[in-house]
Amino acid sequence: MRLPLVQPFETSFGREDVRDTVIVAVRGGGLTGWGEAATSVGPWYEYETIETCWHVLRDFLGPRVVGREIASPADVAQLMAPVRGHNLAKMGLEAAVWDLLGQAQGCSITQLLGGVRERVPVGVSIGVQASVPALLERIEDYWAQGYSRIKIKIKPGWDVDVVRQVRARFPGVAVMVDANSAYTLADAGRLAALDDYDLMMIEQPLPYDDLVDHAELQRRLRTPICLDESVPSLAAARAALALGSGRIVNIKPGRVGGLTVARAIHDLCRENDWPVWCGGMLETGIGRAHNVALASLPGFTLPGDISASARYFHQDIVEPAFVVNEDGTMTVPTGPGIGVAVVPERLEAATQRRATIA
Repeated sequence: MRLPLVQPFETSFGREDVRDTVIVAVRGGGLTGWGEAATSVGPWYEYETIETCWHVLRDFLGPRVVGREIASPADVAQLMAPVRGHNLAKMGLEAAVWDLLGQAQGCSITQLLGGVRERVPVGVSIGVQASVPALLERIEDYWAQGYSRIKIKIKPGWDVDVVRQVRARFPGVAVMVDANSAYTLADAGRLAALDDYDLMMIEQPLPYDDLVDHAELQRRLRTPICLDESVPSLAAARAALALGSGRIVNIKPGRVGGLTVARAIHDLCRENDWPVWCGGMLETGIGRAHNVALASLPGFTLPGDISASARYFHQDIVEPAFVVNEDGTMTVPTGPGIGVAVVPERLEAATQRRATIA
């Protein structure tokens, strides 16, 4: 499906004006569970794209699950295990089963996961803007809306001076930066200059497949490094902890292949006193509902990128839409499964193509 974005979203990867994503519906016992494989048109954040996701779900993952008795989401993870990688596709399918099981058992995904919070702190991610004044205006607007943390995207040429002006304008605001792998270890001096601006963290400054150079960079910085793309699995999380490749992990369930693995990474980080937070992939309300449930776990102590529906879309495909409370939090749905209802006519209006596996 495809939804136009309220505002273009630009990172070091490029610019998005519309959001293409794959919605997965799993039906069983007279119920329908919903999941989202929040991939992109191009292989920028991950190697996965809309086309690879569609292919793997239709031809490999879906046929492994359809017609099987499923007692827990772990069963789905086990059935999908022979397929290497393709974590966003796996998240879409596994998440739909989490929703289906929650509905069948009459409990929320938060309860299934072991969540402990009724509200979760949320921040907002702001892409690269046309000018610094435009960025400052955007921050002012989102801060007034109640977001408890501001994240700004950086890249070479849009970094230290931008952060300096942001900090001068907003001295008391919780600010972090996200580089999306735009730098190398040769830029360590430039990144160290960010130490002067009291940032919460620098997210994923170095290449997506690196842990060794991140460890070296962290030794040179006072500011904590947060790992994103470099932790696509529980094994990678273990390696990051052993190497000291950062001090914080952004857990995106899509990046790691589902809520089952995401919870395991959360547990590992909590045991080792590494704070975690839940990142976003410009999801619709379906994916956002799963993210909010995950963020209710006790180790998610930092505000996540779980913005309001209106941050991205003129009209989400679920009701009620997700909103930010006055205290900078988002309420965790308590209804069965994802706790929000998919609006069929909105989904239909945004649908570009469909496939059924029976």
